[in-house]
Amino acid sequence: MIPFFVTAFVAFLFYLVLVVGSGSVLFWSTEEITAGVIIGLVTGILCRKIFCKSEDYRMLNPVRLIQIIFYLCGPFLVELTKANFDVAYRVITGRIRPGIIRLRSGMKSPLAMTMLAHSITLTPGTLSVDVDEKTHDLFIHVIHLDEGVEKKEALEAKEVFSYMDIPKWIRRIAE
Repeated sequence: MIPFFVTAFVAFLFYLVLVVGSGSVLFWSTEEITAGVIIGLVTGILCRKIFCKSEDYRMLNPVRLIQIIFYLCGPFLVELTKANFDVAYRVITGRIRPGIIRLRSGMKSPLAMTMLAHSITLTPGTLSVDVDEKTHDLFIHVIHLDEGVEKKEALEAKEVFSYMDIPKWIRRIAE
């Protein structure tokens, strides 16, 4: 029953965010709130087993949700901006030396691995290619490898993200 309510509530909130500012009751009309409730209930019935696969509801903790917002608006935005400038520089100058590196993430949970892989893939110039299921290592295609990097078997996560400790933030949020 909990997965149904969680899924329905999240779908309802997502719907309200999509239609915000178009009504008279707070920011929504009564028809939109009614439609949101119906859509939330139908989504809860159809997707409860997909959205809540396990009985682990730690991501519903408001503190973790606030940490996600701070992560996205802080360290991730800084790394994203730096990567955009780096890719623009490499495209203009032609100094591109692509390669694949192995990143020892140290993440334990699948959610943390997914967040790290998506953060890497969303950053320009990098792409998460594969995951080693046994060691929880990520294989990342990068637009430029520094000299001597290919001699190392694997890089630590702190060596890939230069300014902010992205894996530390993800570990704090998802594990």
